[in-house]
Amino acid sequence: MATMTAPIADTKHIPGGSFLITDPTAADCFFPEDFTDEHKQIAETTANFAINEIMPASDKIEAKDFSVTRRLLKEAADLGLTAIDIPEEYGGLEMDKMSSAIVAENISKQASFSVAFSAHTGIGTLPLVWYGTPEQKKKYLPKIVSGEIVSAYALSESTSGSDAVNARTKAVLSADGRTYTLNGEKMWISNAGFADLFTVFAKCAIPDGPDAGKEKLTAFLIERGTPGFTQGKEEHKLGIRGSSTCPLILTDCAIPAENLLGEVGKGHHIAFNILNVGRYKLGNAAVGGGRMALNNGIRYAIDRKAFGKSISEFGLIQEKIANCATGIFVGGAVCYRTVGLIDKALAGIPAEDKHNTKEIQKRIEEYAVECSIVKVWASEMLDMVVDEVLQIFAGYGYVEEFPAERAYRDARINRIFEGTNEINRLIITGWLMKSAMSGKLALMPAIKKLMDEVMSGPSEKIEREGPLADEQNLLANAKKLTLFVAGAATQKYMQQIADQQEVMGAIADMIIEVFAMESAILRAEKIAAGNPAAGQGSEASAIPIAMARLYADKAMSTIELSARKIIAAVAEGDMLRTQLTILRRLSKHDSADTISLRRQVARHVIQAGKYSL
Repeated sequence: MATMTAPIADTKHIPGGSFLITDPTAADCFFPEDFTDEHKQIAETTANFAINEIMPASDKIEAKDFSVTRRLLKEAADLGLTAIDIPEEYGGLEMDKMSSAIVAENISKQASFSVAFSAHTGIGTLPLVWYGTPEQKKKYLPKIVSGEIVSAYALSESTSGSDAVNARTKAVLSADGRTYTLNGEKMWISNAGFADLFTVFAKCAIPDGPDAGKEKLTAFLIERGTPGFTQGKEEHKLGIRGSSTCPLILTDCAIPAENLLGEVGKGHHIAFNILNVGRYKLGNAAVGGGRMALNNGIRYAIDRKAFGKSISEFGLIQEKIANCATGIFVGGAVCYRTVGLIDKALAGIPAEDKHNTKEIQKRIEEYAVECSIVKVWASEMLDMVVDEVLQIFAGYGYVEEFPAERAYRDARINRIFEGTNEINRLIITGWLMKSAMSGKLALMPAIKKLMDEVMSGPSEKIEREGPLADEQNLLANAKKLTLFVAGAATQKYMQQIADQQEVMGAIADMIIEVFAMESAILRAEKIAAGNPAAGQGSEASAIPIAMARLYADKAMSTIELSARKIIAAVAEGDMLRTQLTILRRLSKHDSADTISLRRQVARHVIQAGKYSL
């Protein structure tokens, strides 16, 4: 693959989290329909590699033959797939984040290898790219690009998974300042069985300044073979069995002081900033895995005969296929919209600062909410897809010889990876609340305005046009309802709202559904606008519109239920009745004919024999 940068379309900068209080248009958003020719080439190259090289080796990968995994990582490197996020001066391609997201989606046809690849190219490599010294980068990055060495990321411990900053592993600087000695144990480390270079986090005493003597999280680079560094036994897992997952044991493990990564006590910055990237890439991988699973389900449904005809003709099977196809369509919208926002923010960095790590992190962190939304939504979408596909296979779905069984097991880890979905829900609401309180995001004025509006009675309905006008009205009310409920909860709990995790989680569910609903509608509108000659009744436009309508109906139901849950917790008596009246007003809508819409979507993908737009 040649060195290239595939820039996204020039859209205006949209602040992170602002989707709740603004009305972006389809032109403001980047979707798969906006891929450049270079993006399409990357997708095709990656997909062909996955189909022709990775999938035939699947049995050996699942049997933990890590020599096969390493060989395939080297072959991926030969294609340039490991070089996308690495600067050119170290042999990388230094492409946009869209390109690396496209690779994550298309390489995910074999989940165990996808995990190994993502651990190597993402969380295993980016800490070095962003925080490494020039000497560290020169020493390791060219070997990572070429596939000569494989990297891994060691953050979690048995007592500090989600609470990573409270790690027990410790690093002590020698009296002469030449070495650090580490003691402790890391758990659930991907690629641990065969990786050569590890980013390891440990508590380390800050040498000077106001926090002198305090032990804070710090990152270090440790090579395999370092005395005192050993790996434990391979974990035998429910899914992704072909990936390597081992504990790492550090017993008086002495490393050169120059192996410190970043600054002492700043390890939490490395951990959290890297996880934002890991989250959106996980979302793309989930979309790719969902497409693979659905395609298997469609082929099986077409071939399977019962009661004298293909089961793909049965309404309840079509319903499952349509739900899966809609999930994948919305997943593509949610994921690539988020990566497009990040790429646009990064493209705005002046040329002289394009390698300024702090500026890069600042611009990615701005979209921490969207990254967490992608992670939660896509991982739960994938779980829905593999569950429905297994049901389509019925008894055969429970048998190892058929593809549905492994996909079902492999998908489950995604709700735990990169911060559990529970933690990410708290991040979504907490980040927005913090931004609102600080004035960074104008949420508080929007909530106050909305509160005044809804308490004064029904407002005049805005007339919209187009095939998704009703869904746009639904979306507008969904945003109002989310702001209203968030305001009611904030009034009730004030600064203690962070202690009300159930309320925080339910608000997050509403926020997630607003973003997903809006993404689906805008993507469908962009596709329809791109087919003006064919018109909205054409197949090219009708299927995306049908999927957007299906999803909007489902999302509004989730939003209404979450709102009811929160209102019941924060109000009582007359106030409860008043707020429930407002809820009913904002959630009132005519139900779509979801049976006809699902049949329309199912017939389209069944006729194509795969997920297709």
